[in-house]
Amino acid sequence: MKGVLNEQHLHTICESGACPNKGECWSAGTATFMILGNICTRNCGFCNVTTGKPLPPDPHEPMRVAEAARKTNVKHCVITSVDRDDLPDGGAGIWAETIRAVKQLCPGTTIEALIPDFKGREKDIQKVIDAAPEVISHNLETVRRLTSQVRTFAKYENSLEVLKYVASKGIRIKSGIMLGLGETEEEILETMDDLLAVGCEVLTIGQYLQPSAGNLRVQKYVTPEDFDRYGEIARKKGFRFVESAPLVRSSYRAEKHVK
Repeated sequence: MKGVLNEQHLHTICESGACPNKGECWSAGTATFMILGNICTRNCGFCNVTTGKPLPPDPHEPMRVAEAARKTNVKHCVITSVDRDDLPDGGAGIWAETIRAVKQLCPGTTIEALIPDFKGREKDIQKVIDAAPEVISHNLETVRRLTSQVRTFAKYENSLEVLKYVASKGIRIKSGIMLGLGETEEEILETMDDLLAVGCEVLTIGQYLQPSAGNLRVQKYVTPEDFDRYGEIARKKGFRFVESAPLVRSSYRAEKHVK
């Protein structure tokens, strides 16, 4: 996988985000490709991705992602991106081209699009929807009260509206939150209810781990038993798929969320 990524000059959030599950996911035939470069225009307190001024989009990137997926025989391809607030469409055009290119070269591969909020612009979200990925996900990351501390620019209600719009088009939607940032149990359960209200079927819950000294500090290490309990609560509330454990990240076991 690393050899193909280097050959195609591509990035994965598996590496850029310092994900602890990289080996397990790659072995299961799932990889999360990060398009539109590896420099983000936002500076979220939890994230390990570099912030700065990105390079212009590479028009050949969609086909290079598809070629990498073909060469590595990826069964389930998760595509995500940095935020590109510098682009008029937030990069939605490249998003759509990438999904279509993967479908063209890898017709048996399923796709999850883990999208940014595109500032809530429905016409740009629609570009991704029209490319027809099997799942579209967008992470809330944290509870309502902590959103302004954890996420730069992104707003809790705006993210819910993004998910609601996607669900209204008949596509399975998915979201994820991190624990250990100072949220209360009541707030966690409220977040679950908010996601269910907009049609979210898949939920991932993981422990926030501080990726560098410059990121937000961990306020609490949630026990594995509590993660199990939250997972059971979420299932009883009505989520179809729930992944809840300390090292769960948004793309963990993503291949199972298509079924």
